[in-house]
Amino acid sequence: MKKLEYAIVDIETTGGNASGSRITEIAIIIHDGTNVIDRFETLVNPEKEIPISIFALTGINNEMVANAPIFDDIAEKVLEMLTDRVFVAHNVNFDYSFVRHQLEQAGFKWTARKLCTVRAARKIRPGFSSYSLGNLCNSLDINLENRHRAGGDADATAILFSRLLEWDYEGEIDKMIKKTAQDQRLPPNLPPEDFNQLPEKPGVYYFYNQMKKVIYVGKAINLKKRVASHFSGHKINPQRQNFLRDIYSISFEICGNELMALLLECTEIKTLWPTYNRALKRFEAKYGLYQYEARSGYKYLAVGKLSKFQVCIHEFNSLYDAINVLRNLAEQFEIDQRFCKYSKQEEAEFFPNQDIKILPDVTIHNDQVENAIEFLLSNRPTFAIIDKGRSAEERSFIWVENGHFYGMGYIASDITIIEPSDIKDYITPYKSNQYITHLIYAYAEKYPRKVFFNKHFLK
Repeated sequence: MKKLEYAIVDIETTGGNASGSRITEIAIIIHDGTNVIDRFETLVNPEKEIPISIFALTGINNEMVANAPIFDDIAEKVLEMLTDRVFVAHNVNFDYSFVRHQLEQAGFKWTARKLCTVRAARKIRPGFSSYSLGNLCNSLDINLENRHRAGGDADATAILFSRLLEWDYEGEIDKMIKKTAQDQRLPPNLPPEDFNQLPEKPGVYYFYNQMKKVIYVGKAINLKKRVASHFSGHKINPQRQNFLRDIYSISFEICGNELMALLLECTEIKTLWPTYNRALKRFEAKYGLYQYEARSGYKYLAVGKLSKFQVCIHEFNSLYDAINVLRNLAEQFEIDQRFCKYSKQEEAEFFPNQDIKILPDVTIHNDQVENAIEFLLSNRPTFAIIDKGRSAEERSFIWVENGHFYGMGYIASDITIIEPSDIKDYITPYKSNQYITHLIYAYAEKYPRKVFFNKHFLK
């Protein structure tokens, strides 16, 4: 059986992501598990400008790479040295993503088993405050010359790798280089135990950065499977690479079902506004139905954008929904359309040049407007969705009061609910919004047997 060999790699680049940046220097050291047996190192012309910030970090400038080979010229050599070897690097996914991407651009399809010396060091020599290459070398008394140059960092990584092989009494490295090893797909700064503790149940998960701040909130039917999906694949866009580097820890909360996980996710995003959550931020209510009185004494109904300084009768996620409700109210209560405004205006006399006699009686008209508002408010349903809990010993409850999501929680299966309002003693209140309300109503329509204590909603 052929002895396993390792390609220890370090690169310098024009930036932090493989899709928009290029390699400026590469060093590959071949290690047979005992000794270094081969080495390759070269500057690379990235065919683009090297930013001043990168020059300040690495010392590599445009003049230094002007006559260096482009990556296409060294691609075959790089591929030859990497083929059938374990790809080893400090924060391996960074180097691997660049090398794989540029090999693909040169026309070569290549994949390899990976070994991250950050993760290996965490397992074999736990307890250090930092596992950056510089700090780790200081802690382990490894000579690190030419810091932030491919050759110097690769040499230090090779020494570190040799030490880790010597100290690896539990065979951690063999476990890590297996293709199926989950550890190899985890972000470099995430402790494996954070991932391993995730259950295969519905719930909400939280990613934290180095400062213990939540940077992403997600929901899942299967927490472990969903979180793992964030770390799989080979996407090289900068957002994903920055996202993975920022994950330092994970926490989670188990939910009774997918709907409760989705509602908790929505409310947490609204509360925390995590940096990497973008999709659900689109679903904020933007429009409202307003009522006001002009100087003539006539009351108006108007649709307008939400304002922090004005209280609306009802919120809407879209202008289309708001206009539809206003039109239906006007038709049902025979409100003169001239007093229904689909773009909210300042209080004013809208018909200064018209004879007041052609307008409806102000008292009758205002009563019609008030009746329409009362109908809209009184027909907001109050109901509960009762479903399975987090275990067989409990049930879950989602409570909607006067048309708005009030809260949710869990009740032991042996507790009897006599009055509908008793549910509120067992649930945690949450802020509602139009998107959350829409999710609950859609679920209630789909599963009517789970809806209880409702007079208006189901007909």
